[in-house]
Amino acid sequence: MSSFTVKIGLLAVAGLMLSGCMQATTYEVSSDKMMKPRDKELLAKVSYAKTPVAEPFRRAIVDYHRKELPGSIVVDSDNHYLYYVQDGGKAIRYGITVGEDAMAFSGVAKVGMMAEWPAWHPTPGEISRLGVPTFVAPGPDNPMGSRAMYLYSGGKDTLFRIHGTNQPEYIGASISSGCIRMTNEDVIDLYGRVKMGAIVVVLEPKQGDSPVNSKLALQGAGGTPF
Repeated sequence: MSSFTVKIGLLAVAGLMLSGCMQATTYEVSSDKMMKPRDKELLAKVSYAKTPVAEPFRRAIVDYHRKELPGSIVVDSDNHYLYYVQDGGKAIRYGITVGEDAMAFSGVAKVGMMAEWPAWHPTPGEISRLGVPTFVAPGPDNPMGSRAMYLYSGGKDTLFRIHGTNQPEYIGASISSGCIRMTNEDVIDLYGRVKMGAIVVVLEPKQGDSPVNSKLALQGAGGTPF
């Protein structure tokens, strides 16, 4: 048996021990494949700190064991991951910021609208709670970021979105007003793959599984470098 075969075998065993049913591969998806010239222009103008995402929350191809069809989105809020399901038992896994417990959304929805570099229209609750204006124009520092996918259920807007962020330092945390935030680079990548009407499954608490503990990951522990 060659040393290469032995090495691959050991890596496979380590992956199984870490994740059970989902394992990250050793490579990362290209960060700018879906970007347009305008995206690169605006992202070059952001004033927020481009804080690197903790390694366990970086975009990666992983094995996927659940039964959702390719083209679906699955959100594991507990573990701060969003999966874009692909063919062949694979998924693209992205790290996300999710809502605090009292403001979290779970259930099944569809992508009912999509927008590039959207404006932000805060809800009355956000305006009251956060003291923000009623409208924030599109731009590099807009809290909605570079892309938004609006979640609908029963033909109605749920007011929950999957969107970019001007706070990449919180990827892997639970601090949002309920929406699902991604880095601007990751949400551009996801947006370029998702179709209108795509199913979005936001798992109930304790229904997901993950190769790392989110809190420990944010402290620099756990996870396999991609």
